[in-house]
Formats: sequence, C-alpha cells, structure tokens
Amino acid sequence: MQLLQQGKYERALAGFEKMISTAPPEIQERCKMYAQTCQRQLERARLTFLTPEEHCDYAVSLLNTGYFEDAREQFSDILANHPGADYALYGLALLDSITGRSQDCLKHLAQAIELNPKNRLQARADNDFQSMVDDPRFTELLYPEVP
Repeated sequence: MQLLQQGKYERALAGFEKMISTAPPEIQERCKMYAQTCQRQLERARLTFLTPEEHCDYAVSLLNTGYFEDAREQFSDILANHPGADYALYGLALLDSITGRSQDCLKHLAQAIELNPKNRLQARADNDFQSMVDDPRFTELLYPEVP
C-alpha cells in the first residue's frame, strides 16, 4: 500500500500480483483491485497524443465507458495546454450533464459555443444533454432570441 501511495506503481503491482496467489480469499479481491489501479496508472503514464484532438478522443472514450473522473482529468489537461479547445469544453459540458452538474454544464457549454458557434447546433441534437432539456437556461443557450 505504501508503494501505491508513493506512486511507485510497478513495484506495487508486483507486490499485489504476488499477494493474489498467496493471500486468503477475503484479501485476494482487494489485491486484485489495487493491482488494476496500478495497471491503470502505469497505462496513463505511457499515454502520448500527437494532437489535442487525439487526446480529446481518448477523453471521450473514457466518458463513454463510465470513467467520469478520469475523463474530467483528461479534458482539464487538454484545456490547461490548449485553452481555446472548444471540443474539450464541449466534452466537459457533456460530462457535467451526465453527472448532474447542471451549473458547470451551462458554463462549459456557453464557453464552447462562444469559441465555436457550431457547438450550439451539435448540442441541439446531442442526446447526452437529455438531463438539461427542462432547464430554461439550457434552452436559452441553445435557442437564443434574435434581436
């Protein structure tokens, strides 16, 4: 556990794998879970992306498979390096909608639309915003009144 907490994932993984075969059954499941955590951390460290769009595709794949916090981290990383990445803001808005964070959803979607107005059209047809359709602020954002 100390190795895991210290971020020494390779050594921790080796230890957990060794324990899986020798530990009592009630501890084996916990060891398997920690081993998977180590493997995920090691995979994350190996990830390299040629473009921010490629990085965003990875974040969307995490979102689609239910790894919401990992997806949020990836979208945030994209925005830290590319503040004008409207697609990452759109991805965060989707994630916020799916996870019930309506205020954050509206904020991120408004920013995505401001950077790229085509996001407004995309959001109108996107079923992932289903939880937001009854919110009048969402409707205003997607269908603004033309003066």
